[in-house]
Amino acid sequence: MEFKTPEQEISRFRGRVLAASMFVFFCFGLLVARFVWLQVIRHDYYSTRAEDNRISLVPIVPNRGLIVDRNGLVLARNYSAYTLEITPGRVKDLDATIDSLAGIVDIQPKDRKRFKKLLEESKTFESLPIRNRLTDEEVARFVAQRYRFPGVDIKARLFRQYPEGEFASHVLGYIGRINDKEKSRIEEDEDRAANYRGTEHIGKSGLEQSYEDELHGTTGFEQIEVDAGGRAVRSLARTPPVPGRKLVLTLDSQLQKIAEAAFGSRRGALVAIEPGTGGVLALVSKPTFDPNLFVDGIDPQNWDALNNSPDHPLIHRAIYSSYPPGSTFKPFMALAALMTGKRTPSQAISDPGYFWFGGHQFRDDKKGGHGSVDMAKSIIVSCDTYYYSLANDMGIDSIARTLGQFGLGSRTGLDIGGEATGVLPSPEWKKKRFKKPELQKWYAGETISVGIGQGYNNYTMLQMAHATATLAAGGVMYKPHLVKYVQDPRTNEKRVIEPEPIKTIPIKPEQVKVIHDAMVGVNKFGTGARAFAGAPYVAAGKTGTAQVFSLKGGKYESHKLGERLRDHALFIAFAPAEAPKIALAILVENGGFGAESAAPIARQVLDYYLLGKVPEGAAPEQPGAE
Repeated sequence: MEFKTPEQEISRFRGRVLAASMFVFFCFGLLVARFVWLQVIRHDYYSTRAEDNRISLVPIVPNRGLIVDRNGLVLARNYSAYTLEITPGRVKDLDATIDSLAGIVDIQPKDRKRFKKLLEESKTFESLPIRNRLTDEEVARFVAQRYRFPGVDIKARLFRQYPEGEFASHVLGYIGRINDKEKSRIEEDEDRAANYRGTEHIGKSGLEQSYEDELHGTTGFEQIEVDAGGRAVRSLARTPPVPGRKLVLTLDSQLQKIAEAAFGSRRGALVAIEPGTGGVLALVSKPTFDPNLFVDGIDPQNWDALNNSPDHPLIHRAIYSSYPPGSTFKPFMALAALMTGKRTPSQAISDPGYFWFGGHQFRDDKKGGHGSVDMAKSIIVSCDTYYYSLANDMGIDSIARTLGQFGLGSRTGLDIGGEATGVLPSPEWKKKRFKKPELQKWYAGETISVGIGQGYNNYTMLQMAHATATLAAGGVMYKPHLVKYVQDPRTNEKRVIEPEPIKTIPIKPEQVKVIHDAMVGVNKFGTGARAFAGAPYVAAGKTGTAQVFSLKGGKYESHKLGERLRDHALFIAFAPAEAPKIALAILVENGGFGAESAAPIARQVLDYYLLGKVPEGAAPEQPGAE
């Protein structure tokens, strides 16, 4: 056993003390370093976190912008209504409270479902609606028993309203509750996500959707001090919201109403455009629907009625549905013939009532034919044989190349979504359209049908009106638009949507005059004469009839066919012919002949726009007109 001297014991003790001291100082150094890190280096970060825990931002939803027509008629507005609201942080038992409230006001399962969804997305101190649009009687019943419900109150909120109901519903569109897909898209943009805090609705279709950013406005915020339990203590500051901008349209509401009424119960579409600006004066799709049904979520009964209707009222026929243009295609074919040098105005054919090609007889609508037919007569009497021959001489490539300049088969760029492309047929289009090699080949016989606006031809009424406006303007094409200007409601500053010339098609004035004069002849002594008899202005037009199904050699007799198997009726026009102010295209689904169903609608529309004449009721059909 080894004995240590006192000096050794003291040395060993001092070493232990030194080691312990160094450990203590090391630990103290760590504490100091952590203190410096937290209190100095990371001071701003943790100070902000602490402030965030003490202060919360409550969004203040802005008023949505108004939509008015060119004369100031309000088409979409906001109105105030009472809502029953709950502040969850001030209620002990939410379910029991809602059950008790249901005995006073009508609270449906859909109201509970919506409230729970809002609760998941909100703070407990935010006031959330459990029932919207309370009646005066419901307000009075609750107020009498308010003392029983701490944390529940009546508040006024703004709701979207379309005061004209079904009028111009496809143009305006509607707003609806933000769904999960839209929410995800909003959250992809941090700034946009912040601006949509507290917002429950978004534009779903029409102008409400395409001008959503303009109409929504800028969300305001209120700084609320909260306690450790998340309950509001006091308001510290408030940043007011910026209301959405007002849309002033090119649309003429009275013209739109007259056009819609002119259809009566018939299905179809009408587009009217100012040739010199591209401003859309009327954009009709029949039947219509009531956009007010969608604002707070459409009920199952109304949704089934709209969605399962054989008339498909939710489809925007003017811009989404495409149709064969029938004989309304002929003025453009004639102009293409002049532009390419394939015909002169005086060059005539002898029409026996048919055209033979490849062993197949392509018939004219008039048995025995029209005799000698030059270009003007071919348009006035709508001679099919003339255009069978012309299409064969021009060839499909030349037809597609020349008529494509008028925007046929292309989207116009109208400032609402949902526009279809249509089909201007060509060999290239057919190769893309069909997958099987045997279907991709273009046959010469197919060109013959294209010449009279049948075959693969399919265009929207917007495209036909756009092309007609371009023809009326002598080849100057303007981009069609519905919004005239956007206005800031605070400063009244306007952002004007200037008329935008897209291009000028190289047409000689004398070529344009030939077509204009022939279309005037249509309404003076041709297929449109009956509808425009006695008109105090000169209108240029062209009737059309588009086949819905093949007769396979039989004679077309509309009264023997089911209503939905009858031909579509079409009409294009512009007026006054000498200085066009309006150009339009009309389609009446299964309306029969264009002169019978579509031309009378055009007469009512032009009579109002040019003369201020208000018609009485729907446009009458004219049986026997062709």
